[in-house]
Amino acid sequence: MKMHKLSLVAMAVAVSVAPGIVSAQDVQQAGAEEQRVERISVTGSRIQRAEASSAAPIQVFTAEDIELSGVTSMELLLQQMSASAGFGGNQTSAYWTGGGWGTAQVNLRGLGVNRTLVLLNGRRMVNGGTGANAAVDLNTIPVSMIERVEVLKDGASAIYGADAVAGVVNIITRKNFEGVMVEGRFATSDESDGEETSLNIMLGTQSDRGRLITTLSYRSTEAVNMADRAPCALREVTPGELGCFGSASTPGGRAVYTSGPNTGQQINFNQTPGGDPKGFEPYSAAIHNVNSNPFLNAVNPVQTLSFSGFGDYRIGNETYAFTEVLYNNRRSNQIGAPGTIRDINYAADHPDNPTGESIRIVQRRLDEAGGRGFEQDVHTFRVVAGLNGLWRDHWNWEVAYNFGRTTGDDASTNIVNLERLGRAIDPTTCGAGVPCADLLGFGNISQEALDYILFRINNTGGNEQRSFTANITGDLFETRMGVIPVAFGIEHRKERGWRDPDSSVVAGIMNTNRQEPLSGEYTVSEAYVETSIPLLADRSYADLVTLDLAYRFSDYDTFGSDGNYKVGLHWTVHEGLKLRSTYSTAFRVPNIPELFGGIGEGNLTTTDPCSGWDLPGANPTVAANCQADGVPAGYVQAGGNVLTQTGGNPALMPEDAKTFTAGLVWDVPFVDGLQFTLDYFDLKIENAIRGVAGSTKLSACYNSQNLSHPFCSSDTFTRDPLTGAVNFLSAQADNVATETISGVDAAVYYRTELMGLDARFNFNMTYLDDYTVEPFQGAAAIRYASRITGGSGSYARLRSDASATLSGDQWQAHYSVRMIGSARDINASEDDLGYRVSNVFYHDIQGSWFFNDNWTLSGGVNNLFDKKAPFVQSWTDANTDTMTYDLLGRQLYVKIRYQF
Repeated sequence: MKMHKLSLVAMAVAVSVAPGIVSAQDVQQAGAEEQRVERISVTGSRIQRAEASSAAPIQVFTAEDIELSGVTSMELLLQQMSASAGFGGNQTSAYWTGGGWGTAQVNLRGLGVNRTLVLLNGRRMVNGGTGANAAVDLNTIPVSMIERVEVLKDGASAIYGADAVAGVVNIITRKNFEGVMVEGRFATSDESDGEETSLNIMLGTQSDRGRLITTLSYRSTEAVNMADRAPCALREVTPGELGCFGSASTPGGRAVYTSGPNTGQQINFNQTPGGDPKGFEPYSAAIHNVNSNPFLNAVNPVQTLSFSGFGDYRIGNETYAFTEVLYNNRRSNQIGAPGTIRDINYAADHPDNPTGESIRIVQRRLDEAGGRGFEQDVHTFRVVAGLNGLWRDHWNWEVAYNFGRTTGDDASTNIVNLERLGRAIDPTTCGAGVPCADLLGFGNISQEALDYILFRINNTGGNEQRSFTANITGDLFETRMGVIPVAFGIEHRKERGWRDPDSSVVAGIMNTNRQEPLSGEYTVSEAYVETSIPLLADRSYADLVTLDLAYRFSDYDTFGSDGNYKVGLHWTVHEGLKLRSTYSTAFRVPNIPELFGGIGEGNLTTTDPCSGWDLPGANPTVAANCQADGVPAGYVQAGGNVLTQTGGNPALMPEDAKTFTAGLVWDVPFVDGLQFTLDYFDLKIENAIRGVAGSTKLSACYNSQNLSHPFCSSDTFTRDPLTGAVNFLSAQADNVATETISGVDAAVYYRTELMGLDARFNFNMTYLDDYTVEPFQGAAAIRYASRITGGSGSYARLRSDASATLSGDQWQAHYSVRMIGSARDINASEDDLGYRVSNVFYHDIQGSWFFNDNWTLSGGVNNLFDKKAPFVQSWTDANTDTMTYDLLGRQLYVKIRYQF
């Protein structure tokens, strides 16, 4: 059946790959619009004016750009930008997504998904996921409803408020569609897996008094098993040679002798079907380790169903009522290897123990139970209602109320109840209503025992956002240099998040990480003002020079008030050359998990640098500091654990950022239709929130001069005044890090006529010059530029994308190339295989044929040359960096559209 589907797609692609996109009429309209609107027009302002007069750099994706890209999800569109880096969740990296598997985000500059602000029609979106999340889930936004996406690559807290540190993604929906559009798309890899089906319906109507547009979208993608892309986990088994290696969590059970003459030696129990049920032999990694890849997915399945409605209605001469409604349901799931049971002691006389000596199970994979399953079912609802209008011909005003809420169910299956397991392996408690579980050897545990110890756990959670906004913009007055516009407004917003783990997880009796319930909220009131002042006009060296100014005051109930400003200069030298620059401050408020995450205490392994401070050979700086701190002579740490506070930190303050950009826009005078843009960016984040281990904090304090390090405060640790022992230690996240990043964005746009055809060529590039993180004061700096991080994605110095589009009367063809530059593994040595990854290129092609004004057939191939993911020494999954490289492989798709 799969081969039949693949053949159909291949035939459709072969027929359609020479052609275009929508209808011939739509292409002509799009062409007319592009002639009126400059492609590199810049926004990032609430002042209503020509976009080109703004000083901030922006990248715009139109609906046509999105269709030509061949992607059907927002995260793929945004994560493939040259300005994206690091890690944003998607279907290939679901196992590594913080705050809820199955979520998808955008990560501008690689500074973190919680430092990129996502807006829908200029207003905030509620965070998405299974509860208490820190970023918008892009799965909630179907591409069919999008008119364009504006990506502001500049700090913008003075304009939009908190979290706009790396930039802003503003998704603008369609509003002027009239008629009916029905569209279906089917795609599959050329391995006949990862099938994707989508259906979109759009209805629109308008009159002289109002407009209404509604969309219904369904998208479903199937799984790709990891073993089909990476048959086994690889490592350098001998110098210069890769080989398979498996997990040391074995299905027979790996154990260690804890008594007798063989103490410390490891053995493995039988894991060969039909072998001796009580057999065991010395453990050998080459013989007993097992492959986990068949129990994982390279691409995880996602199903989304979305409805949206956008409308406005004139209720007075210049007054309109408007509303926006969005509902989305995401169902996603992942698979995992069978659960591993650890550190179980068996006495020598235990009836299941055939060794005659005391042993401890180090790891036993419960293959008899099968793989684990993980499921997410998330509902997102958002509604906006408001009024807007025109007062005295040149003052635009708007008031709006925005409500958003997500609720999520997060389930895991085949999870071992450790409390029940303890009873099932204890010969004094099992057998009388409790089935006995024999773990020593594969196949020895009965189905009855499995049913007794295995459970499904269900967690719930959600996010909620309520906001009221009022904005006014218009022309303040006119000078001889030009009009001085102004915009000002207020916003009141409340954010809430919660997560309720399964009661058994809270109790700590399940074979998974223990979690505490989490719940928190904060409220903010804000006011802003913005203006643009013309400084010079009609000079030989300047057609126009304007100074942009903005300021926003924010008052939070959690930490108090903060103010942020932005200064921009836009210098139009002449019609073909524009210079621009901005300097701004920005901030990110601690999110709900960071503030209110379950605060707990645990005995964590900790090294006290004052232990034995007065002994010969002790570090003199440490010794002097320990003595000055009142640690008594002869103090020796009792045990290796210290009671440590972990979890959220209600005392966190906002992160502070300063951003500088400078660039130019050049319309080449001797080549019609050719334009260059070049922008430099430099950003510094101070008081960045970061977790630091307790041992590290103690070491930094006592190695500083005269206990001068910030970690020496009583907020970090205290000591018993009599014994000198540490009696309080915090490993909670704090405002301790500093991050700096700089680089260059460049773009080329060219539109011309080629052999009677409309031809467009685009090129975008980002060069990352520096990205340095100082985890805390005095710590060694971590340099991420040109590195693959083994968990946080790639920070290749160079990323780019280029495309060419040709359009005829009844067809359109598009070709694009995306490059991820070379990078080095931050955790590997120069001689290791996988230390350096070369440039990786992905080629895509699409064509469309316009049968008439109603019917359009499109088809294409993504990853045309089936570029395989490169081997990375410190890979995350599938022997590569799943945050960066494609695991699906070549994908073929066909799409048909009917519109009237």
